[in-house]
This record gives sequence, structure tokens and C-alpha cells, in this order.
Amino acid sequence: MKCTLVTGGSRGIGRAICVKLAAEGGHHILINYRSNEAEALNTLELVRATGATGEILKFDVGNKEEVTSVLGGWIESHPDHFIEVLVNNAGIKDDGLMMWMKDDQWDSVINASLHGFFFVTRLVINPMLLKRYGRIINIVSLSGLKGVPGQANYSAAKGGVIGATKALAQEVAKRNITVNAVAPGFIKTDMTEKVSEKDMKMLIPMGRFGNPEEIAHVVAFLASPGASYLTAEVINVNGGMYS
Repeated sequence: MKCTLVTGGSRGIGRAICVKLAAEGGHHILINYRSNEAEALNTLELVRATGATGEILKFDVGNKEEVTSVLGGWIESHPDHFIEVLVNNAGIKDDGLMMWMKDDQWDSVINASLHGFFFVTRLVINPMLLKRYGRIINIVSLSGLKGVPGQANYSAAKGGVIGATKALAQEVAKRNITVNAVAPGFIKTDMTEKVSEKDMKMLIPMGRFGNPEEIAHVVAFLASPGASYLTAEVINVNGGMYS
């Protein structure tokens, strides 16, 4: 059975990606979440409503032991299942100026995005190499491209994933595995609920925040066979704010 794994799939952009890829058909959707089981189950219901199958997997992507135990255990116990598409979406923000930033603010944000990318991808990439096929899509950020004041930790984490995307893409290209990143701008999710769209839209040429579904459409293309000659790229989806 061909599978798609979406980390941080319980809400926001992750949920939209799960539902969109489910609607594309043909894949069993693995919905990763860290703590909010109720929202993960809501996403699963939406996935099933498209006619697709799916299940939820609880683990913290930034915790190597949990990734190894839960995701590694799932891979080992499902030898007839192949994770053909991986979407590294999980991430958190904990903003603050560098001069006042605490160690745990730095560590938690780096762990969720950068370490999470490494721990999960390292497990999933080997079967892709054996099958000589795979699609890896990393959700990064405008912050990782241009830097945002008060987000040194988040900018570092997402900037690191961007660099890793370009490096890994070159390592696995001959095995028909593509590795790309999608960099959202201001998208209407829990992460931006405290950001005033009225104040910020003046900086956005399209004059509005984006919707999670608009990110999901781009991810669906990158996950498709039609994107077979596109790799090591960062696609900006930000209403023209920065590209």
C-alpha cells in the first residue's frame, strides 16, 4: 500500500495538506500529531470523507526516541506499506528578541523543525532509495528566507531546513526522489491568529492573508508524478510579498 506521511497534520496547513492529498486518491494518509488527539481525529474524519483511508500516529518529531519507536515501529510492522510521499510540516514558534531569548525557546523551535526534519526523513528515505521513487516536501517559511525580527530561532530552524532540502535533493536525485520546499507567507492558521491582517496586508501585494488550502494545492503538485523534474527548489506562496 502506498502511503503519505504528513507531520503536524492535525490542524492548519498540515490538515489542509492531508485532506488535499487524500482527495487526490491512491494513498493511505498517515497523520502525525504531538498532543492534540481530538484535532488529529477530526483530520482523519475529513480524510475519510474524501473516500481515502488513513490513521493517526502520535509522536514528537523533535524527539529521536519517539520517532524511532513510533514511526520506526510502524514501518517495521507494515512491510507491505511504502511511504511514497513525506511532508515535513511540523513546527512551532516561540518568538522573542535574541537578547532576551531563553535556551528552551531556542531549543524547542530548532527541535520541532530542524531536528524533526532530520529524524523523520532519515527513517523514511531508505525505503524510498530501495524503491527508487519518492517525494519529500518540506514546509518552511518566509522567515527562513528573509529573516524576521523576533524570530531568530524560527528563522534559523526554517533556514536550516531550506539548506538541507537543497543538499538532500542532490544526494537522492538519481534514485528518482525529489526534495523540495514550500515557503508560506502569512497564512490564516493558529500561528498567525495574533497577527493583524488589517495591519499586515499593506505589505502584501495581493492585499490579504493566504488560506491553508492554497499551500496544499502546491504541495499536491510537488507530490505528484508530474513534478518529476523539479527538485531542490523553494516555492514561495506569499501573495507576492517576497520571492
